[in-house]
Amino acid sequence: MDLELTARGPVADDEMHTLFDAAWGGTSGTAWGPLLERSLTWVTARRDGRLVGFVNVATDGGAHAFLLDTTVHPDEQRKGLGRLLIDEAAADARARGAHWLHVDFEPHLTEFYRGAGFRDTPAGLMRLQ
Repeated sequence: MDLELTARGPVADDEMHTLFDAAWGGTSGTAWGPLLERSLTWVTARRDGRLVGFVNVATDGGAHAFLLDTTVHPDEQRKGLGRLLIDEAAADARARGAHWLHVDFEPHLTEFYRGAGFRDTPAGLMRLQ
């Protein structure tokens, strides 16, 4: 079973919805095309053509990039795929001029993101809706 990672590769809404439903127990019905058009990069992971992982990288248009939506299908979790997605996303973001990669995450993911090279920093949050 071959695993293929692709930066900025094509991805259809229906396969994204299937992945997010499996990984998170639901989908928002997001139209991914317009969202990805504004992204710095994104990375898909496919095993034998099936979407099994995804990560998105937003940008401020300058030095800062933001890791979003890191998602791995439950059948592929705890096998290193999340780390591969982040490594590929970071490399592509660096190649596209980003100097810093930020991520926000829930406390239970602290060790995962530390293991991927992120360090703890204070951050602020304001609820808008």
